[in-house]
Amino acid sequence: MIRIAVDAMGGDFGPLVTVPASLAFLENHPEASLLLVGQPAALAAQAQFSRLQSHPRCQIIVATEVVTMDDSIENALRRKKDSSMRVAIVQVKNGLAQAAVSAGNTGALMAIARYVLKTLDGIDRPAIATQLPNAAGGETTVLDLGANVDCTEDHLLQFAVMGSALVAAISDKPAPSVGLLNIGEEAIKGSETIKKAGELLRSAANSGDLNFYGNVEGNDIFKGTTDIVVCDGFVGNVALKASEGLASMIGGFIKAEFSRNIFTKIAAIVAYPVLSAFKNRVDHRRYNGAALLGLRGLVFKSHGSADTFAFERALNRAYDSARNNLLDRVRDRIAHAAPLLVKAEAGALPEVMPEVAAAVISDVATTG
Repeated sequence: MIRIAVDAMGGDFGPLVTVPASLAFLENHPEASLLLVGQPAALAAQAQFSRLQSHPRCQIIVATEVVTMDDSIENALRRKKDSSMRVAIVQVKNGLAQAAVSAGNTGALMAIARYVLKTLDGIDRPAIATQLPNAAGGETTVLDLGANVDCTEDHLLQFAVMGSALVAAISDKPAPSVGLLNIGEEAIKGSETIKKAGELLRSAANSGDLNFYGNVEGNDIFKGTTDIVVCDGFVGNVALKASEGLASMIGGFIKAEFSRNIFTKIAAIVAYPVLSAFKNRVDHRRYNGAALLGLRGLVFKSHGSADTFAFERALNRAYDSARNNLLDRVRDRIAHAAPLLVKAEAGALPEVMPEVAAAVISDVATTG
């Protein structure tokens, strides 16, 4: 049985969303169980909590603190050691859960997960990865989506290795194709970092560690040109938000066409089945749940504004990844590519945000 630890307090809505989503998840997954972490009073205020509390496959774990969306990374790490976010991740560290899911503060989640679980050998920066719908009828996995704004070519190579493991674990593609996001397909285009990353990825392809397609452009994400698109966190986050905006625009367009005049109403009614199917296809809520790859445990980030449907999808992704042994697959891929990763990292010191470094150092000094 797969057990998932849920940060029930995280996100814009907290228990208002996480409680009904958790109940729906359990009803749809009879072979799964949950560890619901949160403040008892806040959880009990939700109408469906009594059903969840008495559920045979749900255990409530008390946490006295909450990491808010406005909390600094330092505050979340140093001063809120009994937060629902941290307690949920500790369940993974202690082997009591196979994965943790939170809709809370992204920076805090990444910092806490990195401190509690540590990174896998050969990886200096975890990355956020998720799937976006494409015109080929499938999904394109994109990483990084915001964990690392500034990346070196070594980090992009690590992201490609981890992304390949993710796609191989959740699909029937043992050798998924990898594209490097650039301003053009030609190898001579892009910044020096992108050019060097391309060289590393081609070397990885020659050694059999990756199925590298080459450079791709932004529109290739939605064309489905490659299974995976690798980029730095700044670009990836912009692409993610753009896709969410597209889904909202389509929904607004459909609604507007139904309210203009009798002719557009008739046309909209005729086209509604197709428009509705397309709207559902690009609904970003269906793709909620981004994996934090590169850690010694599975952690998934839900969108902070996720509703019940979206948060349940994040739980589904965590469950599927745990069931398909994503952590072992990532570890195996990294181990196989270790010689290349070590060569790429030689002489390079990992870059860490100053506030994260200061908080972690202080925390280590305090706790030993």
